[in-house]
This record gives sequence, structure tokens and C-alpha cells, in this order.
Amino acid sequence: MKKLIETITNIWKIEDLRSRLLTTTLLVMIYRFGSYVVLPGIDPNALSALKSQTSGGLLALLDMFSGGAFANASVFALGIMPYISASIVIQLLTIAVPYFQKLQREGESGTRKMNQFTRYLTVAILLLQGPSYLINLSVQLAQAGSAVPSGFMFTLTSTLILCGGSMFVMWLGERITDKGIGNGISFIILIGIISRFPGAVIKEFASRLTDSGGGLVMFIAELIVLLLVIAASIMLVQGTRKIPVQYAKRIVGNKQYGGVRQYIPLKINAAGVMPIIFAQAIMFIPLTLAGFAHSESVSGFIGAFMNNTGFWYNFVFGILIVVFTYFYTAITINPTQMAEEMKRNNGFIPGIKPGKRTAEYLDLIMSRITLPGSIFLAIIAIMPAFAQILGINQGFAQFFGGTSLLILVAVVLDTLQQIESHLLMRHYDGLLKSGRIKGRSGGASAY
Repeated sequence: MKKLIETITNIWKIEDLRSRLLTTTLLVMIYRFGSYVVLPGIDPNALSALKSQTSGGLLALLDMFSGGAFANASVFALGIMPYISASIVIQLLTIAVPYFQKLQREGESGTRKMNQFTRYLTVAILLLQGPSYLINLSVQLAQAGSAVPSGFMFTLTSTLILCGGSMFVMWLGERITDKGIGNGISFIILIGIISRFPGAVIKEFASRLTDSGGGLVMFIAELIVLLLVIAASIMLVQGTRKIPVQYAKRIVGNKQYGGVRQYIPLKINAAGVMPIIFAQAIMFIPLTLAGFAHSESVSGFIGAFMNNTGFWYNFVFGILIVVFTYFYTAITINPTQMAEEMKRNNGFIPGIKPGKRTAEYLDLIMSRITLPGSIFLAIIAIMPAFAQILGINQGFAQFFGGTSLLILVAVVLDTLQQIESHLLMRHYDGLLKSGRIKGRSGGASAY
């Protein structure tokens, strides 16, 4: 307790860090407030059917990512997922389209242009999803004996409000990245996930206290399993493989100094949590194709991919995670550049020739450690399906792995790492006595 109080005091003493934390808190409060602002013309008391629809299935995941805004028919109902979907498309274009490859090589100016294209594409996706959401909302309100205002103007204005709300959420994320603690878009998703955790725990606890729920012992066993899964997720995020690098001898004046041995820490999961976010965004496509209709009324191909406990949904989800892990690792880790930098600094890997052979060796090592890392990531991602099959409520089961837990672990570790960096830079003690906190990407923002 004394260490905790001392750490909080040190954080408050650093003006820049204090300002960033307060700014982040203010922006998060604005986001949470907006999640309860209902669309104009919608009766909040008639949303019981919509909330019932989002209590299970794939819509429950979408509602979780929006922090409950989807079920509240909020101005933020479409959330941040359209922006993530647009990011996926733009990053895929950097592989297939020469123009985007050129932009990627142009540095900061190219990044600004790609971000601009991402925003344009986000608006296009929102303009498609907005009417679909309103159609679904109309169906759900009809079941509750209410109705949405009729007419083209209501559809147009509500679509523009939903579009503007999501773009405002994106703007909040960018401000958190620039003026706050960082990782803005990921932090927005994290807040939405955390907001659902207390209610999920209380609901699971209440269900276990019933006569057929298994009692308090079963609930404690679930908590122990949850802690083990969290520990495994932290190991996945922080795991590294060290490659020894020997630097050549140098002569300074008349004295000769021996070589210095260092290590290149290659992450087992260099892509972090991005593959699972990308894969989840792809799996939300059936919702758009089905027009957010009842999952019971959707059959065939689309229906199979709207059942998040079904075989085909989880099989394709796992495959997409493996594919995106290799894809994101390839665009973030450049073995050729690493080899050239080592060569310029007179460094080499013992037993490997500098230059092309070193680049090939690093690429081979990355391929070998990425495969088990991606498979492990996929297994953790589909664990909530097994938890639901074993009788755990979906709201609580989502924290037994899956997108929610991995985002939570990765973003929290990154945030703590950035706070610790501010403390160490001002010569204060870090957050832990046993060693430094390792984030998923060395403190880099996910977006």
C-alpha cells in the first residue's frame, strides 16, 4: 500500500503525465456520456427488445465493442468498428496496389494521405451501415409496441447523426493518442469492454447461486480459470526470442576493445492484438449483409457465420487470426532493414554472414516463432465459445479469452508501460520492483 501511494504521488508530481491522464479521463467521460445519448425521435423506454437482441450471439460482441451504445440506440451506436474495417482495407491495399505501396514508403507525408483515405472509406462504410441499423431498430421497436418516425428525412438525418457520432469517437481516440496517454483507438475499445465487466461478473455470480447453478464453489473455480487465461495472455503479449548479435572489435586511440555481445528481442507475437481485431472486424460482415436481422431468421451461409459458438464461425475466425498475424508481422518487422542496420554498425549474428544471409536468417526465425504464437493467439480467441458451451453466461464468457481479454491485457500493459516510462525518465521508481513492464509493441500505438 505504501508503494502504491508513493507511485501515485510521483505520477501526480510529473506535470506532463498528470495533464495527459486528466485529458484522457475527460475524453473517456465524454465518450461514456455520449453512449447514453439516444437518437432523436427514439423512445428510450421502448429499447427493451433491442437490448434483449444484443444479450447474446454476435450482436453481443458488437454491443460490447461500442460500450453498450448499440443497445442504447445511441448517437455512438455504430462505434469504432467501421474505422477498423476501413483500416484493414487500406493496409491490404498497401500489398496489392502500387500507389499505396508508394505512399507507405513516403514516410510521414504518405502516412497522412493513407489516414485521409481511411477516413473517407470509414464514412462510406458508415453511410451503408447506418440505414441497416435503423431498419433493425425499427423491427425491434415494433416488438415493443413502439415505432421509429417514418419518412426519408428521419432516415437521412439519423444516418448522418450515426455517421457523425462514429467519426467523433474516432476523433476522441486520436486526441487520446496525441494529448492523452496514447493508444487512443485501442483505449476507446478497452473502455467499452471494461464497462461491461462488472455487470457480467454480477450476473454470473447471481446465476451460480441458484439451485442448479453450481454454487459459490463453481463461481470461484471460474475465477481461477479466468486468472490462468489472463496469465497466459500476458505471457503471449510479452514473450520474446533473443537473437545474439556480436559487434566487431574497435580501436580507440592506441587501445583495442573487444567485441560487445547484445541481443535482438524478437517478439513471439510481434503483431500484438491487431490480428484479432482485424479478424473480428471481418467476422462482423455477416451482420451488415443480413441487415442486422434476427439471427433466428437468418439461415444458410450467413446464418452459420452469425453463430459465434458454431464450428464454422470459430474455425474461420481462428484461420483469419493466423493469416493476419503473419500479415501484420510482415508489415511491422523488416528483416532486410534490420540486417542493413547491423551491417552499418559492424554487427553480425555469430555463424551468419552479414547482409542478405542475415536477413534470410531473421526472416526464418520470425516465421518459426510467429506460427506457434499465431496458433496460441487463435486458441485464446475462440475460448469464449467453449466457455459458453460449458454453461457460462455469454457476457462473462467473453472475458475467458477472445478479443475482449486480449485487447484488455495488451492495452493495459501498453498504458502502464508508458506511465512507467514517464516515471523512469524523471528518475522515479517504476511501477514494479521486479522489472520493467513490457507492452505489446514497445509503447507504440496500435493505430
